[in-house]
Order: sequence, then structure tokens, then C-alpha cells
Amino acid sequence: MRDFDILHLAILFVIGFFGHTYGFVLNDILDYKIDKKNKELSDRPLISGTISLNKALIFAIISLIVSFSLAVYYAYLTKKYFPLLILATSAFLITIYNAISKKWPLMDIFDSVAVFMLILYGSTTVTGYILGVTNLAWLVCVLGAIQVFFMQLVPGGLKDIENDYRTGAKTVAVKLGVRVTDEKKLIVPTFYKIISYLIQIVDISLVFLPFYFIFIVREHIHYVIWILLSIVGLLMIFVTHKFLTMKKFERAKMRKLLGSHFSINFALVPIMLMALNPWAIIIIIFPPNWIYFIKFDTSWYIITAKNYVIDIF
Repeated sequence: MRDFDILHLAILFVIGFFGHTYGFVLNDILDYKIDKKNKELSDRPLISGTISLNKALIFAIISLIVSFSLAVYYAYLTKKYFPLLILATSAFLITIYNAISKKWPLMDIFDSVAVFMLILYGSTTVTGYILGVTNLAWLVCVLGAIQVFFMQLVPGGLKDIENDYRTGAKTVAVKLGVRVTDEKKLIVPTFYKIISYLIQIVDISLVFLPFYFIFIVREHIHYVIWILLSIVGLLMIFVTHKFLTMKKFERAKMRKLLGSHFSINFALVPIMLMALNPWAIIIIIFPPNWIYFIKFDTSWYIITAKNYVIDIF
């Protein structure tokens, strides 16, 4: 949206941060009974009892309140209140997703649309209404939705397939025949693989689209961007291939691949936006390397952006 006001961007970052926190914590709360049956998830805070369900719920609600309080504050400063409706829609959709994601297949669409609306919210805080949103911003909304849909459908679906299959969760992966045998053999049907690769190809193709109808005048930076996007695209397909061709189900390995794919996938949009501002590439450095210090009761947990607990002291 060509808004480079650092205060505005910082506020949006915090709103998005706490909005995502609400969604992830709520997901863990609602999946508690299912996750409790999986021994491999016994180290999770809720499953291990490090954090009670009540405290987790309070934490989720506080995160949601902080996110909306900042959004209301910014709306008051700018006198642009319509974006609040879009943000509320995003929060509503992510709540619905968390409540029904394991009950019916293809519910990942709610999560994807929620992210679409969250990005759209950020865009409308500049214009105050939908009509002023640029074509590039709309494309980023679509890319964000597709990336989340893929992450939930493939890496997320395969990572949890053993538990989902055993407990009868109605996810797309389970419905399409993905399963784990008693010998820990991972079975991935061809149709599931085709869908996975297809979504990946669409995602990668869309990041080249702006160079045909937005950034038409060729600059030297565009050729650098194309090379970088091609490299990232190939890496994404490679990691996806690793996911889909695993012979034996190893959840620890799945989690590592998920973290790698997240970092690679995240790089696509910032690299594309280098055409708008070359410094956008700096953004891709942070998410894989961010470290958060979070205190639960009397213990401090060092948690990376990939959601792995590194150490406790």
C-alpha cells in the first residue's frame, strides 16, 4: 500500500502478532482431548500440565483484547472504522476454524480466508475502505491465503496424520486416504500428491504475476528478484517432495520439514515486494531466527518462531 510510516507498521505488527497468538492458543485448547491421546505431544504445555486450560484460555482472550484494543485505538486516531469490521471477520473465521477443523474436511478454508481478511485489514487501514486497496495488496491477500491453505493441508496434515487417523479426525488428508500403518509406514495416495504439487505451483506462479501487470517497466532489480523467486520456488517443491515421499512416519522429522517449509514459503512475498522496495528482503531474515522468552509459572521457555522449545531454565 506504499505506506512507510513506521508507527503504523509497528501497530499493525503487534495487532497481527496477538491475533495469531489468539488463534494458535485457542487451537491447542480445542484440540486438547485429541492431542492428549498422542504420546509424542506429551511435552506440550497443556498436555504436560505446565499450563492449565483455564490459564491458556485467559491468555488467548487477553491476546484477542490487546489486538482489538490497538485496532480500535488506531481507528480512533485515523477516523477509519471500517477496517475494524474486517478484523472482526478474520477473528470470527479463525475461531470457527479452530472449533470445527477436525470435524469436517476442507475446513482449512476458514483459516485461509481468515488470513486473507487479516491482510486485507492491514491494507484498509491505509485507505479506510476496500475500493482503495491496490492490485498488489489484493495479490498479497491471495498469496497469504494460499500459503496458509497449503501449510494446513500438506505439512500440517501430514505432521498430525498418525493421531488424526487413529482418532478419526475428518481432515482432508484422512479423507483422501493418507494413513500410518501399525509398522509406522506412511501411505500417501497419488491424488493427494497431485493436489499438493498443484497448490504449490499456483502459489509460486502468482508471485511472478505483478511483473506482467504492475511492474511492467523492467529494472535490473527485477531480474535479481526472478532468480531469487526461482530458487525459493525450487526449494519449496523440494521440501514438499520430501514430505510426500517419506516412507516411514517420523513426527520429529516432519516438524523439522514443516519449520523449513514455513521459512522458505514465507520468503516468497518479501522477495516479490523488493520490486516496491529493495529493502523488503530484510524481512525474510527475521521469522526463522526470532526468539521469544516466555515465562510460564516459575520457568522461562526459550521458543523459536518454529515453535520448538529449545531450553528451559
